[in-house]
Amino acid sequence: MLMTLKAVQVTEQCPVVALSVDFTRRDKDFAAAADGEGLKENCVAYRIAAPVVKGIGQKEPLYLSMPMTKDKETLAASHRQAAARIGECLRQGKSVAWLTLGDTTIYASSLYAAELVKEEGYKVELISGVPSFCAAAARLGEPLVSGSQQLHILPSSYRIEESLACSGTKVLMKAGSRLSKVKKILIEQGLEVKGVQRCGMKGEKVYGSAVELDEEAGYYTLLIVK
Repeated sequence: MLMTLKAVQVTEQCPVVALSVDFTRRDKDFAAAADGEGLKENCVAYRIAAPVVKGIGQKEPLYLSMPMTKDKETLAASHRQAAARIGECLRQGKSVAWLTLGDTTIYASSLYAAELVKEEGYKVELISGVPSFCAAAARLGEPLVSGSQQLHILPSSYRIEESLACSGTKVLMKAGSRLSKVKKILIEQGLEVKGVQRCGMKGEKVYGSAVELDEEAGYYTLLIVK
């Protein structure tokens, strides 16, 4: 749960805070929150920022639908809608700070909408964050790479078999529902694996091998493969 000083300072300066929300979720806790003031507390990025960003509770929240899907049309529509809603705020002279997880340039959903906002002629600034794999490696107390070793960042929600053959360290992100399949592949290949679930957050858990992996660990699980 780490934020850079610049991210904190810029968020404090903006009257509007944009938050990514998956409105397609159907679980009871989220549905209840979506009908009241608890929606932002269900946003992980908001919960990370809340203790360190002064006055964040008084800022105008802008909820942007970012569904967890691979359907290209659904995603494109959500990006257009997000860009349009941000544009409405900007036309009113309100600066918007969009809170994201990890670094803004690594698999961030906000990147697509940000490009659309930029195309409309507005200034967009990407503020670097703390990459989840750097935080996880620090939590494990081990270097990701050293010397001439290579580092490969892989989205494990797609086919990873060929990429695992690369030399050096492989970081597997975004496992989600494929974690059980990823676990099976890693065990079959006999690879050295360590991982962190919900790094720095409530419910954090450290794994020392592929065998230990909880197949239900979910989206916020990152694996480091040697």
